[in-house]
Amino acid sequence: MSDHTVLKVEGRVLTGPDEACDELWVVDGRITYERPRAEAVTVRGWALPGLVDAHCHVGLDRHGPVDAATSEKQALADRDAGALLIRDAGSPSDTRWIDDRDDLPKIIRAGRHIARTRRYIRNYAHEIEPGDLTAYVAREARRGDGWVKLVGDWIDREEGDLAACWPRGAVEAAIAEAHRLGARVTAHCFAEESLRDLVEAGIDCIEHATGLTEETVPLFAERGVAIVPTLVNIATFPHLADGGEARFPRWAAHMRRLHERRYDTVRAAYDAGVPVFVGTDAGGSLAHGLVADEVAELVKAGIPPVEALSATTWGARRWLGRPVLEEGAPADLVVYDEDPRADVRTLAGPRRVVLNGRIVG
Repeated sequence: MSDHTVLKVEGRVLTGPDEACDELWVVDGRITYERPRAEAVTVRGWALPGLVDAHCHVGLDRHGPVDAATSEKQALADRDAGALLIRDAGSPSDTRWIDDRDDLPKIIRAGRHIARTRRYIRNYAHEIEPGDLTAYVAREARRGDGWVKLVGDWIDREEGDLAACWPRGAVEAAIAEAHRLGARVTAHCFAEESLRDLVEAGIDCIEHATGLTEETVPLFAERGVAIVPTLVNIATFPHLADGGEARFPRWAAHMRRLHERRYDTVRAAYDAGVPVFVGTDAGGSLAHGLVADEVAELVKAGIPPVEALSATTWGARRWLGRPVLEEGAPADLVVYDEDPRADVRTLAGPRRVVLNGRIVG
C-alpha cells in the first residue's frame, strides 16, 4: 500500500466514551469525515484513537541504556499492541531518531530520570544532591517534550526502608523552575512519605502512587494531580520483597503492604476524582506491549470499563495535549473486531493498527 492510499474505516468509530459514528476516511495520512472522491481501501470494525502508554521507557532495559536496534524492537512491540502514543517517563538513551520514523509510535519524552545519589537503579538516572536539583530539572525540561521525571522516593539503606529523596524546599524550587520553562513534572513514588510535599510543591503527576492514603487522596483530588498506577509493575512487588528480605526486612514488609492494598488505593483515588491514566512501566524489567493488560488491571481495581478505556484513549490524549479522532488529526487509530467498551480484554487483539494513515499491523 502506498503512503497516499485512501482508507475508509467503517463500522463504529468511537470518537468519545459515549460518542460514535459509522465511518471516517483517511486522506494523506489525516482523518476526515467528508467522503473523498477517490476510491478507498476499507477497514471494518470498532475504531479507537491509538492507545496511550503514559509510563513507558523506550531505550532502556534492566541494565540501563540500550542500542537503537533494541529500542526499535521495544517501540514496535508497543505499536503492535496498539500503543501509538507513549509518554516516555525517563530514559538515558537518545531516541529522537524515532521521530523521523512514520512507522513507530509518537513519543513524549520526560528526559532522563533525576535521582538522589545512590538512591535509584544504577545507570538509569542523573544522580545528584538537592542543591543541584533545580539546575538539572531545568536541563531536562529543555531536553524533553514538556515533562520532567524525578525519583521521589527509594530505599534508604541506612533506614532499611523506602524514604523520601528530596527536602521540601528543593522540590518547590525545582518544580517552579520547570513550570517557568513550560514543563510539567512527575515523580516516581512508591511510599507514603514524599507525597504531601510533592503535591503541595506543585507537582503535576505521580507515578505508581501506591502510598496514597485517606489523608493524601483528597489533596490529590483538590489539586488535580494525576496518577499513573502501573499495576502490571506493582504486581512484581512480592517477588522484589522476597529478593530483598534478608537484607532489608522492613522494606520487604512495606512493599508487600503496598502490593496488598494496590487495588483499593487506585479505586479510592478514582472515587475521589483523582485523574487516573494507563501506564505499564515497560522497559525496565517489564516487556513492552502490555497496554491492554494495564487497562484490564484498572478494571480489576474497580474503575468502570469505559473510564479505564478513556484512561488510555480519549482522556489520556487530551491530558497529554494530543488529538483524538477529530477532523484533520493524524490518522493514528486501532480497529477491533468487537466493542472494547463492552469488554476491555478486546484490546489485547487489534484487528488493524493504523499509524500516520498507513496500515502497519
